[in-house]
Amino acid sequence: MNRREFLTKSLIAFNSTIGVFVAPLYSYFFPDKGLKSKIVIAQDEQLQPREFSLDPDRLLKLLDDAMMCYFDVDKPEKVWRKVVRPGEVVGLKVNCLSGRGNTTHVELVDAVCERLQQAGIKSSNIVIWDRFNSDLEEAGFKIKTRGSEVRCFGNDTLGFEDKLYTFGSAGSLICKTLTRVCDAVINLPVLKDHSIAGVTIALKNFFGAIHNPNKYHLNTGDPYIPDVFMFSPIRQKVRLTICDATVAQYHGGPSYMPQWCWPFNGLLISEDPVALDYIGWQIIEEKRKEKGMKPLKAEGREPTYIATAADLNHRLGTNNPNRIEIIRT
Repeated sequence: MNRREFLTKSLIAFNSTIGVFVAPLYSYFFPDKGLKSKIVIAQDEQLQPREFSLDPDRLLKLLDDAMMCYFDVDKPEKVWRKVVRPGEVVGLKVNCLSGRGNTTHVELVDAVCERLQQAGIKSSNIVIWDRFNSDLEEAGFKIKTRGSEVRCFGNDTLGFEDKLYTFGSAGSLICKTLTRVCDAVINLPVLKDHSIAGVTIALKNFFGAIHNPNKYHLNTGDPYIPDVFMFSPIRQKVRLTICDATVAQYHGGPSYMPQWCWPFNGLLISEDPVALDYIGWQIIEEKRKEKGMKPLKAEGREPTYIATAADLNHRLGTNNPNRIEIIRT
């Protein structure tokens, strides 16, 4: 048995034992095989009956349709069993930096929590988390650190590990919520521009898991953003990204700038954070072009870190459009 056959069989065995997805790992290890990373883009023009006000029922249906399409199943309750297992503690990494303006919406998180519980995850085993309690509260979440209900708190509740995690040019302490509490993580970023890094979507959302993100914005975050994502607790626990693109922002981020937001009315779903970031970047570029703005490269903030995340040192996914399958619902 050669090295490729050995690794392939090992991955298949690993998958059958603990439920880790083979397809993305297989394509990252063996890009010459031509397997594609899949992204579902689901949109509903009626999702916001009033400006920036979401219809919870339509949002739940949009989530169900997108997840069933991505995992190719016919019932919502079957979907989440492909992502998590009963008994696990599931972390929902939201992005609340912009307060109520352009953050992960409470309605989306509520929908995910509902479906997780139907899949056998106890409510007390669901943890909504981000950088600070204050960020979560400003975004409309209620802090709850214990009890039988869904928990919700910032990194300031449990603090950070003493151990320094390193990869490449990055070295950071990681929050205990991720290292000690969560068995699996569902990434729930937003689709928006970033004044330094170009865009902030799936990969950069985990700057909210480390103690020193301020140190990693040089050179549009390249290679720091993929280096941080390579820290073992992040790389090994993140299973899925559901990008909240109900309201998207094409300029002026990461702070909320309503004049540069638009109702995309959608969700982007993928197991490949690099492919999702690449497609999200293209969506933002298209909107900038529509509005008569320069491309991010012309402004000196092209998100080159996305390509770095796909290189041979990281292999976190693909940024090759020929290896990305986009499914629209």
